[in-house]
Amino acid sequence: MHPMLNIAIRAARQAGQIITRALDRLDDVQYSFKAEQEYVSDVDKLAEQEITAQLLKAYPHHGVLGEEFGLQEGDGEHVWIIDPLDGTHNFINGFPHFCVCIALQKNNRTELGVIYDPIRQELFTAERGGGAQLNEKRLRVSPTQTLKNGLIATETGAMIKYPQLRKHNIITETSFRQTGSSALDLAYVAAGRLEAMFQNDLKIWDIAAGALIVREAGGLVGDWHGEENYLTSGEILAASPKIYAQLINCLSDVTSQ
Repeated sequence: MHPMLNIAIRAARQAGQIITRALDRLDDVQYSFKAEQEYVSDVDKLAEQEITAQLLKAYPHHGVLGEEFGLQEGDGEHVWIIDPLDGTHNFINGFPHFCVCIALQKNNRTELGVIYDPIRQELFTAERGGGAQLNEKRLRVSPTQTLKNGLIATETGAMIKYPQLRKHNIITETSFRQTGSSALDLAYVAAGRLEAMFQNDLKIWDIAAGALIVREAGGLVGDWHGEENYLTSGEILAASPKIYAQLINCLSDVTSQ
């Protein structure tokens, strides 16, 4: 295991402890609205501070891009990308589905990814070219060839917002879920628990770690056109190769409008 991945895992676990301890005092957690349906809590900030401190203690010349505190510039080559608590709305309601996300980019290419679910104590990790693991066991995306009776994670009301999807049988024969954590959606695609996920209006810290984990688990990741700019556009589709090709065909009807 790469030493930088070890440091990221340690930082994620430390942040997870901050989050789980806070669950016992949810009435005391302070939070505010960043935008519609977007929350930030004092726990998000504490967790990001802990992660940043751990990473910079080990690699003081690296840059850090965090959801809550923005960019701290470094050597211009290495940047850690942090979402300290993906699923804050779930967390402040005591709904146990959220995670810590850490990715490392080197020269704008994601090299490491960590997603840690502190409730289930599930640690999803990936190194570029080294495969993906869940608690050190190898991950593979779902082998299914069809979406019939499958599960897709996406936003609430996708079929209403994108009525063009209804003409595709593979869409109407599947079931949709909105979990409240796009990062865990990606981890679950990598683990074969979901056949696919698609969403837009996301940020790089929501998806950088998960996208690498999906790819290292044998899946495909792109935007709704099948292009590579999902980290900047915030529009992402992740799935097994067979399902990915089918969904690109469906989502092209949305993107063509």
